[in-house]
Amino acid sequence: MTENQSNQSGHGFETLLVLDEYGPGPLHARLRRALRAAIAEGRIAPGSAVPPSRMLAADLGCSRWVVTEAYTQLAAEGYLEARSGSATRVRRGPADRPVEVAGAGVSAGVGAASRSPRPPQPPRPLRFDLSPGLPDLRMFPRKRWIEALQHATHDAPNADFGHGDPAGHPTLRATLAEHLTRSRGAAVVAENVTICGGTTDGLARILTAMRREGHTALGVEDPGWDWPATRALIAGAGLTAVPIPVDGHGLRVDVLRETPAVRAVLVAPAHHFPTGVALAPDRRSDLIAWARDVDGLVLEEDKDSEFRYDGRPVGALQGMAPSYVALLGSLSKTLAPALRIGWIATPARWTAALAGARVPASQCAATGAARLDADDHAARLPADSAAHLPATPAAPPPTLDQLAFAHLIRSGAFDRHLRTARRAYRRRRDAFVAELERLLPECPVSSASAGLHVILRVPGVPAAVVVETAGARGLRVGSMAEHRSGLDVREDRLVLGYGTVADSQVAAAVSALAGVVSSVVNEFH
Repeated sequence: MTENQSNQSGHGFETLLVLDEYGPGPLHARLRRALRAAIAEGRIAPGSAVPPSRMLAADLGCSRWVVTEAYTQLAAEGYLEARSGSATRVRRGPADRPVEVAGAGVSAGVGAASRSPRPPQPPRPLRFDLSPGLPDLRMFPRKRWIEALQHATHDAPNADFGHGDPAGHPTLRATLAEHLTRSRGAAVVAENVTICGGTTDGLARILTAMRREGHTALGVEDPGWDWPATRALIAGAGLTAVPIPVDGHGLRVDVLRETPAVRAVLVAPAHHFPTGVALAPDRRSDLIAWARDVDGLVLEEDKDSEFRYDGRPVGALQGMAPSYVALLGSLSKTLAPALRIGWIATPARWTAALAGARVPASQCAATGAARLDADDHAARLPADSAAHLPATPAAPPPTLDQLAFAHLIRSGAFDRHLRTARRAYRRRRDAFVAELERLLPECPVSSASAGLHVILRVPGVPAAVVVETAGARGLRVGSMAEHRSGLDVREDRLVLGYGTVADSQVAAAVSALAGVVSSVVNEFH
């Protein structure tokens, strides 16, 4: 495309991109180089929204796939930031990188540098949130929680209103040990339970302890929950995140054995996110054998195992090898993220190390940004300020909240709430899947047996395009690509949560999604 041709569309942004100056090769590669140069040279300001792929494709006179491919590559390289339900933007503070040119002597092309990009358009109001990992907050047992708080406040001795035990209140630690042993098949004693501010907080603490004990890497399931944020959290502790593939039987333990630098792994054996698979029995045995062989540690995430609809819940791996498995859980899915109550049951030899963990400031920033758990949305710190802050001692949730949760468990109200929620989510899952199969019969549905999400495959269509189009229409959805360690432009699977959608709105939400998918499929085919 020549400069004169690009100017004819008149929207302004495309005049910054003189694709002919970026040599021969595929159009998407030239567009990627042009965008990269414009960002690196400051002609597109940090934080600016780039045009929707449909609009820029029309401006440049190319297919939408060309723009989507370029955006996806630049997002993987860290130049752009794509979030479900909002515009794709230039990442603030990107690392300095050399500008890629087509060959020696080729300029980085300024185009019409005096022209400013279009101001960001206000996002359309959100109609339906189908993000994965979110519970139905309408189900929170307000009356029972108020009663539990009143009970805790009335019965707590005066000493409980002072500074509490950093490992958590002894009453909750003992109550949780009994609950996890009874409900999850764990082998837990109160002395080895630490109460923390959610799964991410617990993970941050154990990572800090691991680094102090000489660990340098952590194996992480690939795909797994929000890989960029997970990688940042692990890096904040001074470790390297190493992707370990997941297949239809769960974590590939054979690959783990071929990675000698890794002596610890983060895994969700009862219900892997996002594929929904449970770790096969032989893989469970192999994983425990691996941990024994390398004297390693398995970090077991166990956040939504209570919500299994087609069969009995899968017991915790920790019960099979309590000396090699640390069990992490929270209330983010079962009660509410706002409570910020989580726990980690560690092998005895790791309990003391965990108690002495002081989380570095850089890791606090990463913890605030991470989305390993929907409950962990602490205020973010600027990246350049984190290094100047002192290490932070770990602190448990408020004592009265801990005592209220302990009362819920002991009174049986927590178990009753779980049974009620499980029945409600199962009915909603059934309605959600039925509507998907009715309106999108060509799109296979999977990962529906447990948890709060399903996977919808849209054959032959990049999921990123569906996510972007849905966002423009007030519909927030997720993509499998968001949970992979690397870029796969062929990824065509959506990750759809149904936790927040009211039963009366399931049909309308799926109808809106079907309209988006149909329009994108028609465009690509």
